Amino acid sequence: MAGCPFLARQQKFDRNPQKLNLHVLNPPEYLNTTYDYAKEFASLNMDELKKEIVTMLKTSQDWWPADYGHYGPFMVRLAWHSSGTYRMADGRGGGAESTIRFYPHNSWPDNGNLDKAVRLLWPVKQKYGRKISWADLIILVGNVAMEDMGFKTFGFGGGRIDNWATDESAYWGEAESYEGLANDPSKLEQPLGAAVMRLIYVNPEGPDGIPDPVLAAAHIRETFGRMGMNDEETVALVAGGHTFGKCHGAAPGDKHVGAEPELSSIEAQGTGWANSFGIGKGGDAITSGLEGAWTTEPTKWDNGYFHNLFAYEWELHKGPGGAQQWKPVEGGAKDAVPDAHDAAKKHAPMMLTTDLAMIKDPKYKEVSERFNKDHEAFKLAFGKAWFKLTHRDMGPVHRLIGKEVPPAQLWQDPINMGVELKPDHAKDLKNMIAASGLSVSQLIHTAWSSACTYRKTDHRGGTDGGRLRFSPQKDWEINCPDELAQVLAKLGSIKEEFAKTAGVSMADLIVLAGNWAVEKAAEDAKFPISIAFASGRGDATAEQTDAAGVEWLRPASDPFRNFNPSPYKMIDMAHKLGLTAPEMVTLIGGLRVLGGNHRVGGKPCPDGMFTDSPGVLSTDYFRNLLDMDLVWEKAGESFKGVDRKTKVQKYTASSVDMAIGSNPSLRAIAEHYACGDGRVAFMTDFARSWRKVMNNGLPSKAAKTLARQGTQGMDSIPLGGTA
Repeated sequence: MAGCPFLARQQKFDRNPQKLNLHVLNPPEYLNTTYDYAKEFASLNMDELKKEIVTMLKTSQDWWPADYGHYGPFMVRLAWHSSGTYRMADGRGGGAESTIRFYPHNSWPDNGNLDKAVRLLWPVKQKYGRKISWADLIILVGNVAMEDMGFKTFGFGGGRIDNWATDESAYWGEAESYEGLANDPSKLEQPLGAAVMRLIYVNPEGPDGIPDPVLAAAHIRETFGRMGMNDEETVALVAGGHTFGKCHGAAPGDKHVGAEPELSSIEAQGTGWANSFGIGKGGDAITSGLEGAWTTEPTKWDNGYFHNLFAYEWELHKGPGGAQQWKPVEGGAKDAVPDAHDAAKKHAPMMLTTDLAMIKDPKYKEVSERFNKDHEAFKLAFGKAWFKLTHRDMGPVHRLIGKEVPPAQLWQDPINMGVELKPDHAKDLKNMIAASGLSVSQLIHTAWSSACTYRKTDHRGGTDGGRLRFSPQKDWEINCPDELAQVLAKLGSIKEEFAKTAGVSMADLIVLAGNWAVEKAAEDAKFPISIAFASGRGDATAEQTDAAGVEWLRPASDPFRNFNPSPYKMIDMAHKLGLTAPEMVTLIGGLRVLGGNHRVGGKPCPDGMFTDSPGVLSTDYFRNLLDMDLVWEKAGESFKGVDRKTKVQKYTASSVDMAIGSNPSLRAIAEHYACGDGRVAFMTDFARSWRKVMNNGLPSKAAKTLARQGTQGMDSIPLGGTA
């Protein structure tokens, strides 16, 4: 996108790779996080915890009084805003690491006063310690709050592991990112999800403050669509969330509200938004600047939202906080809503411009009318949408723990149970693969195509499920569809033949074939290795595949295969694969010499293939990249390596290859492998890094297989090696 600040930032790193942020690949360790959280969570008395949460919800504190005597709506908002940053484009955001406790999310205007919600939860967290993470507790308290207010939730799954600091890998946009979007929110740059800077979703007063419900509908649809929600889910979430609680805008915030937590004084101890209006809390609270409740019973689950939305004509006015909002015409329903803190006061219900979008946009109106007439349908839709909102970034259902986990939903990428292969069966399969006529390059490319879709950001993709066999993955240009079809057909024949002896999933077979290819390439290098293999991956069906959701996993760039490569995207992809900087460099060097590059005219792209023996696992990539007898020159989008003396071109390279030689830290890793005695280290590290990528997202059964083999499984590598 021309003028896109994200692209400009990326190009800065591409043109000056010395400035690449490698810290995101090598995060510091904090406070010994190696304890078994699943075991700790299993020891939790959930019934007791829920009772304590309910007590907390109904015990109003003087330092931050509860609206209507119940913190339920406040905690629903906390859970919602913790989850609501999730975006489909790169899987980042969401509540799985409780990043709402850290900058920038703790200081976004949209999260105003949620610092108090976290403080209200602290006594509960303090009591239960590491038996429940902050991330799980924040989502759980939202569920418990709704259940105490009369709504039966769809389910809850634990298993979120807390982060300890700001996530530096995520890009949240710059001021220029959000300019000129009022009439066309689709122009918002990827991977951003929200159409307004530092908001979870959209401006509740309307795009750029324009109180136009139809215009607002376009922004809502774009924003919710970027987090994977369709129209029905969007209406259900808006209506369900606004069934509870109220907005706070007792007075203009610009005159009374202080700095956010990140900029507040040291004595504020991490809280912000100090309010000088009145007593600064309760009835004088200022958060969004909008004021009022949507329903007549804001702490009760009912159909009040739709009833009010359809029952009244609405007119625009400015609330006490100066924000544009809507009220019933001619003073209607003026005594319908109780005051949150003064029993002697009554109010009319209010609506936001974004609420009016639910009946002014034709598609949203159709859903709203159906939900208004069928409360049970609304209840089920909201329950499922809330579960999706709060669990979308958790990945497959096997990662969820606890007794309240519902059956897998389509968006959780369900997978049929796999089987564990016996060692002899794996050996037999390797012999069949060896006799198939498939090349090292073909099998490496196929296995990587399956594995490289994994995102640790939301635990989607990867080898489990074998979805490489289905659309859309099998048709992606990066996966070389014609060659892929041939490879999968031959592997499918092996699977059929092997079924006469035992069973094997295509997901496992694709990985096993890739492992065999690495072992064959090492054997041809006269350095035999055996890569530890963990079976247990299951095969998904086409019906179990959310094609629209999987499409978000398509690699627009794969620097490991030199497909639309860029140094910035190299770091981004390595981060999502969970790689360290050495693992990233090792895999790039190995994949280059193994012919793992994307295909051009049916053959691997020559960029970075610095070897005279393609298909042999060697350190040629590093030795030739650092060869001082070569001079590198820019040649269009690529680079050419020319012999200093003869002036003859020997190799071509991409910007990623050049970045490894240019960035001091990455060059140091390359030098380590290019040394005369670096071969053993490279072969060892490549085998382990390859296995790590192949095993990303392993189901629990397969993970236990690795555990039995030792920490992460041990490869058989002759460390003495052959010099």
